[in-house]
Amino acid sequence: MNRHLARTAAVLAAVLAVPLAPVPAFADAVTWTVQPATDNGPDERHWIERTLDPGQAVTEHMAVRNLGKASATFALSAADGYLTDKGRFNMLPADQPSKDGGTWIAVRQNVTVGPNETKVVPFTITVPRDAAPGDHPAGIAASVFSSSGTVSVDSRVGFRVMLRASGTVTPKVSADRLTVRYERSWNPLRSGTLHIGYSTTNTGNIRVEPRARAEVTELFGANVRARDAGGGELLPGGARTDGTTVGGVWALGRVRTAVTVTGAGPPVTVAVSSWLVPWPQLLVVLALVALFLAWRLHRRLLERARHEGRLSAEGSP
Repeated sequence: MNRHLARTAAVLAAVLAVPLAPVPAFADAVTWTVQPATDNGPDERHWIERTLDPGQAVTEHMAVRNLGKASATFALSAADGYLTDKGRFNMLPADQPSKDGGTWIAVRQNVTVGPNETKVVPFTITVPRDAAPGDHPAGIAASVFSSSGTVSVDSRVGFRVMLRASGTVTPKVSADRLTVRYERSWNPLRSGTLHIGYSTTNTGNIRVEPRARAEVTELFGANVRARDAGGGELLPGGARTDGTTVGGVWALGRVRTAVTVTGAGPPVTVAVSSWLVPWPQLLVVLALVALFLAWRLHRRLLERARHEGRLSAEGSP
Protein backbone atom coordinates (compact mmCIF):
# COMPACT_ATOMS: atom_id res chain seq x y z
CA MET A 1 0.00 0.00 0.00
CA ASN A 2 2.82 2.43 0.84
CA ARG A 3 4.53 1.68 -2.46
CA HIS A 4 1.27 2.38 -4.28
CA LEU A 5 0.82 5.71 -2.47
CA ALA A 6 4.40 6.73 -3.24
CA ARG A 7 3.95 5.84 -6.90
CA THR A 8 0.71 7.81 -7.14
CA ALA A 9 2.25 10.89 -5.49
CA ALA A 10 5.28 10.75 -7.75
CA VAL A 11 3.18 10.55 -10.91
CA LEU A 12 0.95 13.42 -9.85
CA ALA A 13 3.90 15.65 -8.96
CA ALA A 14 5.64 14.89 -12.24
CA VAL A 15 2.66 15.68 -14.42
CA LEU A 16 1.56 18.83 -12.63
CA ALA A 17 5.01 20.27 -12.07
CA VAL A 18 7.10 19.50 -15.13
CA PRO A 19 6.30 21.13 -18.49
CA LEU A 20 6.98 18.01 -20.54
CA ALA A 21 4.96 15.54 -22.56
CA PRO A 22 2.07 13.93 -20.69
CA VAL A 23 3.12 11.29 -18.17
CA PRO A 24 0.84 8.27 -17.72
CA ALA A 25 -0.63 7.61 -14.32
CA PHE A 26 -1.40 4.14 -13.00
CA ALA A 27 -4.12 2.97 -10.62
CA ASP A 28 -4.66 -0.77 -10.43
CA ALA A 29 -5.22 -1.78 -14.08
CA VAL A 30 -6.03 1.76 -15.30
CA THR A 31 -3.44 3.87 -17.11
CA TRP A 32 -4.22 7.36 -18.39
CA THR A 33 -2.92 10.80 -19.34
CA VAL A 34 -4.43 14.27 -19.22
CA GLN A 35 -3.35 17.29 -21.28
CA PRO A 36 -4.62 20.59 -22.66
CA ALA A 37 -6.62 20.39 -25.86
CA THR A 38 -8.80 22.16 -28.36
CA ASP A 39 -12.24 20.84 -29.29
CA ASN A 40 -10.49 18.76 -31.98
CA GLY A 41 -8.04 16.98 -29.68
CA PRO A 42 -4.81 17.40 -27.71
CA ASP A 43 -2.62 20.35 -28.64
CA GLU A 44 1.03 21.22 -27.99
CA ARG A 45 0.52 23.18 -24.80
CA HIS A 46 2.01 21.86 -21.57
CA TRP A 47 -0.50 23.82 -19.50
CA ILE A 48 -3.19 26.44 -20.05
CA GLU A 49 -2.33 30.08 -19.46
CA ARG A 50 -4.96 32.80 -19.93
CA THR A 51 -5.27 36.51 -19.15
CA LEU A 52 -8.91 37.46 -18.75
CA ASP A 53 -10.94 40.48 -17.75
CA PRO A 54 -13.06 40.45 -14.58
CA GLY A 55 -16.47 39.07 -15.48
CA GLN A 56 -15.19 37.35 -18.64
CA ALA A 57 -15.98 33.68 -19.35
CA VAL A 58 -14.16 31.38 -21.79
CA THR A 59 -14.27 27.70 -22.69
CA GLU A 60 -11.17 25.54 -22.68
CA HIS A 61 -10.67 21.81 -23.20
CA MET A 62 -8.84 18.88 -21.62
CA ALA A 63 -8.04 15.56 -23.28
CA VAL A 64 -8.31 12.39 -21.19
CA ARG A 65 -6.67 9.37 -22.78
CA ASN A 66 -7.30 5.87 -21.47
CA LEU A 67 -4.25 3.68 -22.17
CA GLY A 68 -5.73 0.63 -20.49
CA LYS A 69 -7.50 -2.42 -21.91
CA ALA A 70 -10.90 -1.71 -20.36
CA SER A 71 -13.25 1.23 -20.11
CA ALA A 72 -12.73 3.52 -17.13
CA THR A 73 -14.67 6.32 -15.50
CA PHE A 74 -12.60 9.29 -14.35
CA ALA A 75 -13.69 11.87 -11.82
CA LEU A 76 -12.89 15.40 -13.01
CA SER A 77 -12.04 18.24 -10.66
CA ALA A 78 -10.38 21.65 -10.44
CA ALA A 79 -8.68 23.23 -7.44
CA ASP A 80 -6.38 26.04 -6.38
CA GLY A 81 -2.76 25.56 -7.38
CA TYR A 82 0.31 25.87 -5.15
CA LEU A 83 3.99 24.99 -5.05
CA THR A 84 5.28 22.22 -2.82
CA ASP A 85 8.33 22.60 -0.57
CA LYS A 86 10.41 21.20 -3.44
CA GLY A 87 9.07 23.78 -5.88
CA ARG A 88 6.73 21.45 -7.75
CA PHE A 89 3.31 22.61 -8.87
CA ASN A 90 0.35 20.81 -7.32
CA MET A 91 -3.33 21.39 -6.67
CA LEU A 92 -5.23 21.16 -3.41
CA PRO A 93 -6.55 17.71 -2.51
CA ALA A 94 -10.25 16.99 -2.63
CA ASP A 95 -10.71 17.44 1.14
CA GLN A 96 -9.42 21.03 1.10
CA PRO A 97 -11.79 23.68 -0.30
CA SER A 98 -10.49 26.06 -2.95
CA LYS A 99 -10.84 29.81 -2.47
CA ASP A 100 -9.19 31.30 -5.56
CA GLY A 101 -8.55 30.25 -9.16
CA GLY A 102 -9.86 26.75 -8.62
CA THR A 103 -13.34 28.16 -7.98
CA TRP A 104 -13.29 29.89 -11.37
CA ILE A 105 -13.31 26.57 -13.24
CA ALA A 106 -16.48 24.56 -13.89
CA VAL A 107 -16.14 21.05 -15.33
CA ARG A 108 -18.44 18.03 -15.52
CA GLN A 109 -18.20 15.56 -12.67
CA ASN A 110 -16.86 12.58 -14.62
CA VAL A 111 -16.14 11.09 -18.01
CA THR A 112 -16.08 7.50 -19.21
CA VAL A 113 -13.34 6.68 -21.68
CA GLY A 114 -13.05 3.43 -23.60
CA PRO A 115 -9.84 1.40 -23.99
CA ASN A 116 -7.18 3.18 -26.07
CA GLU A 117 -9.63 6.07 -26.50
CA THR A 118 -9.19 9.83 -26.00
CA LYS A 119 -12.08 12.04 -25.03
CA VAL A 120 -12.03 15.82 -25.12
CA VAL A 121 -13.89 17.44 -22.24
CA PRO A 122 -14.76 21.16 -22.26
CA PHE A 123 -14.58 23.25 -19.12
CA THR A 124 -15.53 26.84 -18.44
CA ILE A 125 -13.42 29.54 -16.81
CA THR A 126 -15.42 32.43 -15.37
CA VAL A 127 -13.55 35.32 -13.75
CA PRO A 128 -15.41 37.00 -10.87
CA ARG A 129 -16.25 40.63 -11.48
CA ASP A 130 -14.39 41.63 -8.32
CA ALA A 131 -11.27 39.55 -9.11
CA ALA A 132 -8.07 41.24 -8.00
CA PRO A 133 -5.55 41.90 -10.78
CA GLY A 134 -2.77 39.36 -11.04
CA ASP A 135 -2.27 35.61 -11.07
CA HIS A 136 -4.70 33.08 -9.64
CA PRO A 137 -3.15 29.64 -10.22
CA ALA A 138 -5.27 26.53 -10.47
CA GLY A 139 -5.09 22.97 -11.69
CA ILE A 140 -7.48 20.53 -13.34
CA ALA A 141 -7.25 16.75 -13.13
CA ALA A 142 -8.82 13.39 -13.85
CA SER A 143 -8.90 10.90 -10.98
CA VAL A 144 -9.50 7.23 -10.33
CA PHE A 145 -10.43 6.10 -6.85
CA SER A 146 -9.26 2.78 -5.54
CA SER A 147 -9.22 1.18 -2.12
CA SER A 148 -7.26 -1.33 -0.12
CA GLY A 149 -9.00 -2.41 3.05
CA THR A 150 -10.15 0.73 4.83
CA VAL A 151 -7.78 3.06 2.97
CA SER A 152 -8.93 4.91 -0.16
CA VAL A 153 -6.48 6.26 -2.69
CA ASP A 154 -7.21 9.13 -5.10
CA SER A 155 -4.87 8.61 -8.07
CA ARG A 156 -4.89 11.95 -9.87
CA VAL A 157 -3.15 13.40 -12.90
CA GLY A 158 -3.63 16.80 -14.48
CA PHE A 159 -2.04 20.07 -15.51
CA ARG A 160 -1.76 23.72 -14.54
CA VAL A 161 -4.34 26.32 -15.40
CA MET A 162 -2.53 29.62 -14.91
CA LEU A 163 -5.17 32.34 -14.71
CA ARG A 164 -4.45 36.06 -14.65
CA ALA A 165 -7.04 38.77 -14.06
CA SER A 166 -6.29 41.86 -16.12
CA GLY A 167 -5.25 45.07 -14.42
CA THR A 168 -2.12 46.48 -12.87
CA VAL A 169 0.42 43.75 -12.19
CA THR A 170 3.17 44.13 -9.61
CA PRO A 171 6.20 41.84 -9.64
CA LYS A 172 7.75 42.18 -6.20
CA VAL A 173 9.64 40.04 -3.70
CA SER A 174 11.01 40.49 -0.21
CA ALA A 175 14.00 38.78 1.39
CA ASP A 176 14.55 38.22 5.10
CA ARG A 177 15.66 35.71 7.75
CA LEU A 178 19.27 35.88 6.64
CA THR A 179 21.38 33.46 8.65
CA VAL A 180 25.14 32.92 8.58
CA ARG A 181 27.10 30.03 10.06
CA TYR A 182 30.88 29.80 9.78
CA GLU A 183 32.50 26.39 9.47
CA ARG A 184 36.15 26.86 10.27
CA SER A 185 39.12 24.69 9.44
CA TRP A 186 41.38 24.06 12.41
CA ASN A 187 44.29 23.98 10.02
CA PRO A 188 45.63 27.55 10.40
CA LEU A 189 46.77 27.51 6.77
CA ARG A 190 43.29 26.78 5.41
CA SER A 191 40.26 29.05 5.11
CA GLY A 192 36.74 28.15 6.20
CA THR A 193 33.28 27.98 4.66
CA LEU A 194 30.34 30.30 5.23
CA HIS A 195 26.88 28.69 5.21
CA ILE A 196 24.20 31.20 4.19
CA GLY A 197 20.43 30.81 4.49
CA TYR A 198 17.59 33.21 3.68
CA SER A 199 13.88 33.37 2.83
CA THR A 200 12.18 34.91 -0.20
CA THR A 201 8.50 35.85 -0.34
CA ASN A 202 6.47 36.86 -3.39
CA THR A 203 4.77 40.01 -2.15
CA GLY A 204 3.50 40.97 -5.62
CA ASN A 205 0.46 39.75 -7.48
CA ILE A 206 1.99 37.70 -10.32
CA ARG A 207 4.15 34.61 -10.69
CA VAL A 208 7.88 35.41 -10.63
CA GLU A 209 11.15 33.52 -10.96
CA PRO A 210 13.65 35.52 -8.88
CA ARG A 211 17.38 34.86 -8.80
CA ALA A 212 19.62 35.43 -5.80
CA ARG A 213 23.33 36.10 -5.42
CA ALA A 214 25.33 36.04 -2.19
CA GLU A 215 28.32 38.30 -1.63
CA VAL A 216 30.79 37.93 1.24
CA THR A 217 33.18 40.81 2.03
CA GLU A 218 36.08 40.31 4.43
CA LEU A 219 39.49 41.70 5.36
CA PHE A 220 37.99 45.21 5.53
CA GLY A 221 36.82 45.05 1.91
CA ALA A 222 40.05 43.65 0.50
CA ASN A 223 38.51 40.28 -0.35
CA VAL A 224 35.05 39.85 -1.90
CA ARG A 225 33.55 36.50 -2.87
CA ALA A 226 30.22 36.10 -4.68
CA ARG A 227 28.14 33.08 -5.60
CA ASP A 228 24.66 32.28 -6.93
CA ALA A 229 22.36 31.59 -4.02
CA GLY A 230 19.32 29.89 -5.54
CA GLY A 231 16.10 30.93 -7.17
CA GLY A 232 13.03 29.46 -8.79
CA GLU A 233 9.34 29.96 -9.29
CA LEU A 234 7.23 31.74 -6.69
CA LEU A 235 3.47 32.14 -6.89
CA PRO A 236 1.79 35.21 -5.33
CA GLY A 237 2.01 34.96 -1.56
CA GLY A 238 4.39 32.03 -1.77
CA ALA A 239 7.63 31.80 0.18
CA ARG A 240 10.74 29.70 -0.14
CA THR A 241 13.87 29.10 1.93
CA ASP A 242 17.13 28.92 0.01
CA GLY A 243 20.80 28.95 0.79
CA THR A 244 24.33 28.46 -0.44
CA THR A 245 27.89 28.09 0.79
CA VAL A 246 30.85 30.35 0.12
CA GLY A 247 34.31 28.89 0.59
CA GLY A 248 37.65 30.56 0.99
CA VAL A 249 36.55 32.75 3.90
CA TRP A 250 39.15 33.62 6.53
CA ALA A 251 37.99 34.32 10.07
CA LEU A 252 40.01 37.49 10.43
CA GLY A 253 37.58 39.96 11.91
CA ARG A 254 34.49 41.59 10.47
CA VAL A 255 32.66 39.80 7.64
CA ARG A 256 29.70 41.29 5.77
CA THR A 257 27.26 38.90 4.08
CA ALA A 258 24.66 40.21 1.63
CA VAL A 259 22.06 38.42 -0.51
CA THR A 260 20.56 40.30 -3.45
CA VAL A 261 17.39 39.05 -5.14
CA THR A 262 16.71 40.17 -8.73
CA GLY A 263 14.36 39.32 -11.58
CA ALA A 264 11.14 40.23 -9.79
CA GLY A 265 10.78 43.98 -9.71
CA PRO A 266 13.35 46.24 -8.01
CA PRO A 267 16.37 44.35 -6.61
CA VAL A 268 16.13 43.54 -2.91
CA THR A 269 19.18 43.18 -0.67
CA VAL A 270 19.37 41.81 2.86
CA ALA A 271 22.68 41.94 4.73
CA VAL A 272 24.26 41.10 8.05
CA SER A 273 27.69 41.71 9.58
CA SER A 274 29.46 39.34 11.93
CA TRP A 275 32.80 39.11 13.67
CA LEU A 276 34.77 35.92 13.14
CA VAL A 277 37.56 35.12 15.58
CA PRO A 278 40.62 33.42 13.99
CA TRP A 279 40.99 30.80 16.70
CA PRO A 280 43.37 28.46 14.80
CA GLN A 281 45.70 31.33 13.96
CA LEU A 282 45.46 32.70 17.52
CA LEU A 283 46.33 29.28 18.91
CA VAL A 284 49.39 29.19 16.65
CA VAL A 285 50.43 32.66 17.84
CA LEU A 286 49.89 31.67 21.48
CA ALA A 287 51.93 28.50 20.93
CA LEU A 288 54.75 30.54 19.38
CA VAL A 289 54.62 33.04 22.24
CA ALA A 290 54.67 30.18 24.75
CA LEU A 291 57.68 28.62 22.99
CA PHE A 292 59.47 31.99 22.95
CA LEU A 293 58.80 32.54 26.67
CA ALA A 294 59.89 29.00 27.45
CA TRP A 295 63.09 29.56 25.46
CA ARG A 296 63.82 32.82 27.28
CA LEU A 297 63.09 31.20 30.63
CA HIS A 298 65.41 28.34 29.72
CA ARG A 299 68.17 30.79 28.77
CA ARG A 300 67.75 32.71 32.02
CA LEU A 301 67.87 29.55 34.10
CA LEU A 302 70.92 28.35 32.17
CA GLU A 303 72.70 31.72 32.64
CA ARG A 304 71.85 31.71 36.34
CA ALA A 305 73.19 28.18 36.72
CA ARG A 306 76.41 29.19 34.96
CA HIS A 307 76.72 32.31 37.10
CA GLU A 308 76.25 30.33 40.30
CA GLY A 309 78.77 27.79 39.04
CA ARG A 310 81.38 30.50 38.49
CA LEU A 311 80.74 31.98 41.94
CA SER A 312 81.09 28.56 43.49
CA ALA A 313 84.36 27.94 41.62
CA GLU A 314 85.78 31.35 42.70
CA GLY A 315 84.94 30.73 46.36
CA SER A 316 86.62 27.34 46.52
CA PRO A 317 90.03 27.14 48.47
